[in-house]
Amino acid sequence: MPQAIYHVPTPVNEPVNPYLPGSKATESLLNKYKEMYNQEPIDVPMYIGSEEVRTSDKRPMSPPHDHKKVLGHFNYGDGTHVDAAINAALDAREAWANLPWEQRAAVFLKAADLLAGPFRDKINAATMLAQSKNVMQAEIDAACELVDFFKFNVAYVTQIYNQQPESQPGMWNRLEYRPLEGFVFAISPFNFTSICANLCAAPAMMGNVVVWKPAESQVYSAQVIMELFKAAGLPDGVINMVTADGPTVGDIVFKHKEFAGLHFTGSSAVFKHLWKEIGSNLDLYRSYPRIVGETGGKDFIIAHKSAVAKEVATGISRGAFEFQGQKCSAASRAYLPSNIAGEIIEYVKADVATFKMGSPEDTSNFINAVIDEKAFDKIAGYIDYIKEQEDAEIVAGGNYDKSTGYFIEPTVVVTTNPKFRTMCEEIFGPVITLYVYDAEDFEGTLALLDETSEYALTGAIFSQDRYAIDLASKKLENAAGNFYINDKPTGAVVGQQPFGGARASGTNDKAGSYLNLLRWVSPRTIKETFVPAQDYRYPFLG
Repeated sequence: MPQAIYHVPTPVNEPVNPYLPGSKATESLLNKYKEMYNQEPIDVPMYIGSEEVRTSDKRPMSPPHDHKKVLGHFNYGDGTHVDAAINAALDAREAWANLPWEQRAAVFLKAADLLAGPFRDKINAATMLAQSKNVMQAEIDAACELVDFFKFNVAYVTQIYNQQPESQPGMWNRLEYRPLEGFVFAISPFNFTSICANLCAAPAMMGNVVVWKPAESQVYSAQVIMELFKAAGLPDGVINMVTADGPTVGDIVFKHKEFAGLHFTGSSAVFKHLWKEIGSNLDLYRSYPRIVGETGGKDFIIAHKSAVAKEVATGISRGAFEFQGQKCSAASRAYLPSNIAGEIIEYVKADVATFKMGSPEDTSNFINAVIDEKAFDKIAGYIDYIKEQEDAEIVAGGNYDKSTGYFIEPTVVVTTNPKFRTMCEEIFGPVITLYVYDAEDFEGTLALLDETSEYALTGAIFSQDRYAIDLASKKLENAAGNFYINDKPTGAVVGQQPFGGARASGTNDKAGSYLNLLRWVSPRTIKETFVPAQDYRYPFLG
């Protein structure tokens, strides 16, 4: 067969469609939204090997902004389906692992072009319907970021395979990047369609096979991901999607001899539990499993006394309230210097007053619904708590209503207590708490910020003073895996800002970079000697 060293297409970030009012792109997307909203309820199967598996246990799928509407049902499985998914993955492993790397790469490059073209409206509309994202939030997530994941990761695969050791005369040293021995288990969240697909695709690019459990509130768009993989030519069994009770799935997966790795995005509490479970089962496995996780955040903005008030306010308004604050990177606490705090707060209040809230179908709505009733009740509980406290005040928002959809007003809180509950705990909703500090105590406030939260995902400094920026960068070195200077702490772009944090925010394996892909290989060193020695004696023996 022919042999060659192939150069993959140079990746370029997918252009973001602005969806201007009245544009053809906006009309096309909204038509797809209406089509999917009004179609007959769909029946989403589990994808196990070559089979679409359905059961008698049907679970409804409804838009968060219109929870009485049933878009369809997904099929709920049990332990037998988990076993079947693992077996299907292991059956596919040898052929997939042995497929030339450029053939694996071609599958995902094709997926990227399909997504940028004929699948774009469908995956964006599904994300708008199932996760209540407005047109821009759906576009930057479901379409653009996922296209970028596919294209840039293929380039990173090539980069990794090209990393080879030096060889001395008379020998040839080589490094093979083997897939892990067994299967990878992917657990994905509701909030980013792109993350869901990448949690499966990244290990698969490196030759691994995957069992995937999506969040139940994301299954509607998860089906589109599986349709995309199939259209791109991904062989059956390489990625298997199961929908079943979490503990049931975990009990089988984490006690399986061939379990080789966990790719996780979700809550810190769940990740810690899974890590403990994996640790307790180490004697069962062929190898030590790879554990990769991106978890919670209590992301911050700190403004220096030299900051421009309007820039800080815009960072807060966008960083805290885009996608209803349901981003692990969303700004959730802010430290404002006393000299400009009042001005910043007034700008934020003015912004919030202009926010429109409702269905994503109305593109003038900046705010949509939170994901489900459980999230709604949790966030509403925080708001009720704030209203009862003497050391905190709601200065904007604070209302909520779930009669039609799970709508919570963007809520701005000002506290006099830097350790107030909502300055410390992850809320995962449209609530930000502001603390006003003495403008002359910037360095002390940096220390306060660093010690307040267990998380270390994202953070931002706003300042016109380069010495202050440098000081914050050093003092907050371990407080955020993604650190922003004069920008909101959200919106990491694949190939530009590899994403991930440490402390209670995860293993910091940086999705959207070669660093994540390296976790899904087990390298083998090969040394070949051309003329082997024929005498054991070394020269020093005389």
